[in-house]
Amino acid sequence: MRSGAKVAVAGGVFVLMAGGACYGLYNVVGAGGESGATDSEVASAQVKTGPPSAAEIAGTSKEFLKAWASGDAAAAALLTNNEAGAEPLLAGYTEDAHVTAAVITPGPAVGATVPYTVKATVSYEGRKKTLSYASELTVVRGLTSGKALVDWQPTVIHPQLTEGATLRTGQSSTPEIEAVDRNDKVLDPKTYPSLAPVLATLRERYGAKSGGTAGIETWIQPAGETAPKTTLLTLAKGKPGKLRTTIEAGAQAAAEQAVKQFGEASVVAVQPSTGAISAVANNPVTDFNAAMQGKQAPGSTLKIVTAAMLLEKGLAAADRPIECPKEVLYEGNTFHNLKYFSLPDTDTFTTSFARSCNTAFIKRIDEVHDDSALGKEARDVFGIGLDWKTGIFSTDGSIPDEVGGEAAAQYIGQGTVQMNALNIASITATARNGTFRQPVIVPQSLDGRQLAVASRSLPRHVTDQLNAMMRATATWGTGKDAMASVDGDKGAKTGSAEVDGQGVSNSWFTGFSNDLAAAAVVQSGGHGGDAAGPVVAAVLRAGS
Repeated sequence: MRSGAKVAVAGGVFVLMAGGACYGLYNVVGAGGESGATDSEVASAQVKTGPPSAAEIAGTSKEFLKAWASGDAAAAALLTNNEAGAEPLLAGYTEDAHVTAAVITPGPAVGATVPYTVKATVSYEGRKKTLSYASELTVVRGLTSGKALVDWQPTVIHPQLTEGATLRTGQSSTPEIEAVDRNDKVLDPKTYPSLAPVLATLRERYGAKSGGTAGIETWIQPAGETAPKTTLLTLAKGKPGKLRTTIEAGAQAAAEQAVKQFGEASVVAVQPSTGAISAVANNPVTDFNAAMQGKQAPGSTLKIVTAAMLLEKGLAAADRPIECPKEVLYEGNTFHNLKYFSLPDTDTFTTSFARSCNTAFIKRIDEVHDDSALGKEARDVFGIGLDWKTGIFSTDGSIPDEVGGEAAAQYIGQGTVQMNALNIASITATARNGTFRQPVIVPQSLDGRQLAVASRSLPRHVTDQLNAMMRATATWGTGKDAMASVDGDKGAKTGSAEVDGQGVSNSWFTGFSNDLAAAAVVQSGGHGGDAAGPVVAAVLRAGS
């Protein structure tokens, strides 16, 4: 048994609760300690195969929990199918997390899975506090030994532990923060749940600059450098430092409510005049901030970039007629409009944009004479792919160089185009004023980080045409219903992104109202105006 591993609830030891009985310190059974099998099973020279029996599941789980509860990490690790991976985490439970007492209460097995609750006492520098949680283990057949073993996963120790992460207790490396919005309203993660992972990252990056003092905590230290730590318990509070963000509380509250209407949705709002991120929300809320880290095809919302390119090259004009047939063939690939609609040849580019005509855009690809032109427009004007430094981890959009049918698909936001709600909101913000301003969630002055700068702005006549075309979409085009409740100078673009193997397309929508732009995506939401549209409208109403 490791030195210091005998920890106390009573009598100087861990305690395991099972079936109402209270067990003290156990001797570990079997030198190999691999299974909880019966004597007759152990005596058998034949290696067993097949799923473990109910008796083996009960026996192995009991012996593992006994060994863990007694603080014998080596013995507990031998009862798993990954001794090398299990022992450091089991030993760290006492040595790194400073758990000095614990009661583990197993529940009835469900198949090969055994649930249990843990009530652990964490002690550090004279301070004690209880950490309670529930987890589970699964018993499997050892591949070589044939014995019943605990299938080792870090979640056996704690349900939030991931591969490579560790459980620790000590003085925090960074003080807590009191994050506030641009108007000094406190941003509480309980009120704004989507901000919980955002605020955790902000604390990691800027806590030391906030003027606070560190406390004593139990936390999960992640394996990756970019991931924030997860605080599980605070033994002694430090003094939080104040950190001002660019979030606007009203827009954030609206965003939180709007995404809850759907099983999987994200939205971001950006101020075109400054690049300040006003709101960011996801449902469900996880450590992965899909609104700013996601990568997927944005559908016809990308036509904002395509339209800008065509307008700049003189291949289209807002008030000039353009063909919109029901389908078009390009290098062996057939593209069609929704429900194969077509428009009269006398209709303008504005009408094709407002009605989201795919073929009007794809028919112009031969006249561009450069398959990489769309990617250049996105990078040089809209700042896509310039390594944004938002203040937290975010993923840049991308339009890879393609040829033939893949290049054509990019014109309508399909194929290999990858974007998230932040990228599309920024594209709309750039179209609004003609100049890219890199989105930020904390001021640049906080750390002097280098913000991305696009190489040029849109010409004024192109910006004016883009705004006029987006206004048309919002007032009588495909965005009319969704934007009906939005006041002010408003514009929009709808999008539906088809995904291989997915029966219903993803719903995309982006829009602006006065000095606020927003974009949303609803997974399997269908038409852009039906699902993502109301999400964007709710944020614009609250924040513009």
